[in-house]
Amino acid sequence: MARRFKGITDTGVLRSVNQDDFYIDPDGRFCIVADGMGGHAGGQEASRIATTTIRTYLDENWEAEIGSDELLEKAIWEANQDIIDDQDTHPERADMGTTVVVLLFRDGEPWCGHIGDSRFYRLRGEDLEQITEDQTWVARAMKMGDLSPEDARNHPWRHVLSQCLGRRDLQRLDVQRVDIQGGDRCLLCSDGLTEEVENSQILAQLLAEPDGEVAIQALVEVAKNNGGSDNITIVIVDED
Repeated sequence: MARRFKGITDTGVLRSVNQDDFYIDPDGRFCIVADGMGGHAGGQEASRIATTTIRTYLDENWEAEIGSDELLEKAIWEANQDIIDDQDTHPERADMGTTVVVLLFRDGEPWCGHIGDSRFYRLRGEDLEQITEDQTWVARAMKMGDLSPEDARNHPWRHVLSQCLGRRDLQRLDVQRVDIQGGDRCLLCSDGLTEEVENSQILAQLLAEPDGEVAIQALVEVAKNNGGSDNITIVIVDED
């Protein structure tokens, strides 16, 4: 299958600094989206370290005789440790952290790894499915039946993460084999998109714009028109 990647990051309307980062492997093997936090300098540095460490680890160990799930897990754990090491060296960035979502294609199999609330969606036909599960207080409350989706959307704790990179108490990584077929469209994004644009709007834009570059530009504009309160980062992967 041919695979086409398009990516964009935008500061948004209200922020003066972009703390998001993304990376698309030039050989089409993987892509990464990270959303940093912890002040302007801290957030920028955390997301940069995450994308740099993960892509470097994947590059250097791509041919290693280990499974893709283990490769992806090790790359993300390495990123967590590198952020912690930077915190130790720069105490002014001690509170920095980042979410991350990675989509990897290796040995004919797609894998996804993520921490936090940056998301991976799959569009198949006219069905848009969120594949990752947000690691947030609100998502956990919804899963337990303590909070409705309607209340969750405007809950004051909706940005509180239960997991992120840059924490010594990081408990687990979510790494999963994913089903991607020819004709599918994959979307990775930071919450700057999903906070402003409902899934129905994302679906409408993805269906309306077959060109990935046009689609991501359109999604950014919808997010900004809806408020643009955060940085917006999107990667689209089209499987022909």
